[in-house]
Amino acid sequence: MQKTVLHITNGNILTDYLKELDFTGVFLTWQEMLCDGPTIAHIDSKGFFDQRRKFLKEYYNVEVNEDELNAELQKLDDVSLYSEIVLWFEYDLFCHINLLGVLSLLHQKEIQIPIHLVCSGRIQGENGLKGLAELSPSQLLKHYKDRILLSKNDKDIAISIWRIYCGKDHNLLRPYIVQSSSFKYMGSCLSAHMKRFPDSRNGLNAIERNILRLVRDNQIKSKHHLLGYALNYQGYYGYGDLQMERIIDNLGLFFNIESDRVVLTRKGHEALMGHHNFVLEIQNDMQYGGVKRLDYQFSKIKNKLIKTVINAY
Repeated sequence: MQKTVLHITNGNILTDYLKELDFTGVFLTWQEMLCDGPTIAHIDSKGFFDQRRKFLKEYYNVEVNEDELNAELQKLDDVSLYSEIVLWFEYDLFCHINLLGVLSLLHQKEIQIPIHLVCSGRIQGENGLKGLAELSPSQLLKHYKDRILLSKNDKDIAISIWRIYCGKDHNLLRPYIVQSSSFKYMGSCLSAHMKRFPDSRNGLNAIERNILRLVRDNQIKSKHHLLGYALNYQGYYGYGDLQMERIIDNLGLFFNIESDRVVLTRKGHEALMGHHNFVLEIQNDMQYGGVKRLDYQFSKIKNKLIKTVINAY
């Protein structure tokens, strides 16, 4: 029997795009946001999926379609059907944490067939970073042709980072920021992750600070307008609408919505100037893997996470 390719994609938009371009094989669409909420290292377990189901419902009011999830995961039950697995994930933190999870799941299932990576980002001759679904057909086909065969060392690195992410000490991620591997954008993503924790001076993380700067420096007309700016100018995070809307809602004390413009409040200006640490007023209790956001703050001086004072003992 002729074997086929298993494509594991980062979402339905890309899956549909690949099918439109007549890519052949089996498609497994990975629909998760593992960069938000609690995770445990052992993905191939009921406990993992029960935990994720509860989190997605509580924080984003997302109901997991059990039948759809099981149908997708069953495609990993008999890998003798496949000649290789191709992972389609992008340059950003959202995709990279999902990528780590997928590689760990493949490891836990003891899958030994070749695994290739297709990862988009910087395109020669173009500005900015591009998602896979933003590429032209010819660009996407070239990315596929140039796909990278992941080595044992690449897989070991991914598994190690996933275990650390699911653990209690995210400072252990720091050496991997400069670790050489086939994951071209991993260092940038891990660096961005560390800055998701509140800054030790003002209590804002990098995304929150960027949103307030967008309000200060631009003619923002509404919260929806602000959402568009925040999504377009978020760098390596790759957050979607639901995630960014939640962050903006948590920043309500820092801006007012007037008739035709969003403006910073006094606290908004104070936060950007670093006059006060607002971490407890923001009340963003998100968890990242095995660590609660409010338990740590990021020190730019030390370039590491430090225990939040109220949680230091």
